[in-house]
Amino acid sequence: MREILEEVKIKRILVAVDGSDNATRAAREAIMLAEKFNAELLACHVIQTPFYSLTQDGLTVPANVLENYIAASREDAKKMVDEVVKMAEAAHVTATTEILENALSIVEAIVGLAANRSIDLIVMGTRGRTGFKKLLMGSVSSGVTNHAHCPVLVVR
Repeated sequence: MREILEEVKIKRILVAVDGSDNATRAAREAIMLAEKFNAELLACHVIQTPFYSLTQDGLTVPANVLENYIAASREDAKKMVDEVVKMAEAAHVTATTEILENALSIVEAIVGLAANRSIDLIVMGTRGRTGFKKLLMGSVSSGVTNHAHCPVLVVR
């Protein structure tokens, strides 16, 4: 195992956070790895476009409702990624943030960001959905794992 870690070149780590306890654990792991490999850390949060923002059957959601949702989501996202930066700075790790808005797919947004930024490792938590909820809603961590160009570490 030690030989494998010595061969791995991790210079850029992306940690995706969503406010869950598992995301906080993932952030801690990402910071620890960034410290170990002297890597840069990018903390991101994705604001998904709500499905109801699309016109259906001639009905539309009033613009102010969507604007309020986006504004509140942006504020929450900033708090999440700023907390990761604060944790990283305490460990003397260089960290930046990215908030992706208007994403139709959280998976595509994370995978695209990782590819565009030449990320070497994605770290993220899992919501731990099981059974029908997982079948119905899918799993972001599974989607990222299946589509990312780089390794993905999923933290529970």
